[in-house]
Amino acid sequence: MDVRAALLGNMPVPVKTVTVGGALRLPERVRRVLAGPPARIDGQEHDLDVQLVTRLQRLSGVRVLGEPLARSRVNADENAAVTGGELAGPVETSEFVIPVGDHDVPATLYAPPGLPEDAGLLVFYHGGGFCVGSRKSHDPVARFLAVHAGVRVLSVEYRLAPENPFPAAVEDAVAAFGYAIAKASDLGADPARIAVGGDSAGGNLAAVVAQHTAQGPGPAPAFQLLIYPTTDQTGEHRSRSLFAEGFFLTREHTRWATANYVPQGVDLTDPRLSPLFGDVTGVAPAYVATAGFDPLRDEGDAYAEKLSAAGIPVSHRRFTDLPHGYLNFLGVGSRPYVATLDAAHALRDGLAARL
Repeated sequence: MDVRAALLGNMPVPVKTVTVGGALRLPERVRRVLAGPPARIDGQEHDLDVQLVTRLQRLSGVRVLGEPLARSRVNADENAAVTGGELAGPVETSEFVIPVGDHDVPATLYAPPGLPEDAGLLVFYHGGGFCVGSRKSHDPVARFLAVHAGVRVLSVEYRLAPENPFPAAVEDAVAAFGYAIAKASDLGADPARIAVGGDSAGGNLAAVVAQHTAQGPGPAPAFQLLIYPTTDQTGEHRSRSLFAEGFFLTREHTRWATANYVPQGVDLTDPRLSPLFGDVTGVAPAYVATAGFDPLRDEGDAYAEKLSAAGIPVSHRRFTDLPHGYLNFLGVGSRPYVATLDAAHALRDGLAARL
């Protein structure tokens, strides 16, 4: 079976999954031929296995960001089965509904068995450019973090653009954290050990929640887990040009997402959009991970530096051989797994410090 053809959007997900797994078991020299020449930029070399899968997806026309939007959303959800690897477990799940004004926000609670009733909790916001992604697209990630950090994870399905542009996602994210605090006993969590976290757009929302709560009278997160977060919607960082084309996230993707999410005339330096311009005084300790082959790399690095300059305890890791989106490649080689495990251990240690 043709590996490239098996990644087309109209192929059954089980076939895609088996074929991608087969491609990754090919000899290294064959994988290199399929992946193309090594990508070397800015003193970094791209991981072979992730480069292979990303190239095959691109050649086959599979898109997880861009038009048609409905197809991109389906692709993002299906990719969880194709590249998410074996599900971490065992994990028990239960459904919750978070009331926010005139609408409800669905959420899934992931709970590894054997945790005490006052365990730590991560309120998790998925990535996807504020336009795609869901609890389904990030189900392998939520399970992985729950198991390897030894915490409960509340995965939040905030409203997406363009149907619900900024600040809808922010409102849902803030409300979800408030819900976790108010309902901590129902969620089996210690209210003093509730973290916020997410990847990409979700990392943005987690950083915004951390800033918002630090400036108010109410409870604030105990920790923030920011994985290749978008922190500056003005898009003026060098990495946006360095990695504009050819990788998992492109300049076209970022411009499309911003156009969908941000209404005309809104100031892009609004800290609720671009937390790099916000006040980080007193925000929670943080783990900030960035990816070498990522247009958002430099703004994530800049946010880690901003936190550190403000005296916030921050663990900053740059995974130089990985692209944006590596959290969704848990089943692709070893490097995304190692990087995600690093995040899980940072979350575990960050919440343990609050005991």
